[in-house]
Amino acid sequence: MLGLSLVGPGLFLVPQAQAAGDRALGEYLSTTCVSCHRPDGQSAEGIPSIIGWPSDQFVAVLKAYRDKTREHQIMNSLTSSLSDADMDALAEYFGSLSRK
Repeated sequence: MLGLSLVGPGLFLVPQAQAAGDRALGEYLSTTCVSCHRPDGQSAEGIPSIIGWPSDQFVAVLKAYRDKTREHQIMNSLTSSLSDADMDALAEYFGSLSRK
């Protein structure tokens, strides 16, 4: 069965990942992330790289932002609509990339 998730601040409805680590969904969802986090893996202006992180750490950080146990107004807002499956998909996608 397919579920739906809101992405970003209510921008789109997309199918939820059906299995942990749906890389294609992660790539699709990443368009919001790369508007701040550079897709080449370089840090810029205090914004950390999110390329190549271990999946468990990546998901833990996203959940902390979503649950507001880690405070950052923009990240709290952007993660508020992400499901656990969305986070797994993003972790799979960004974990598969390497720094350039």
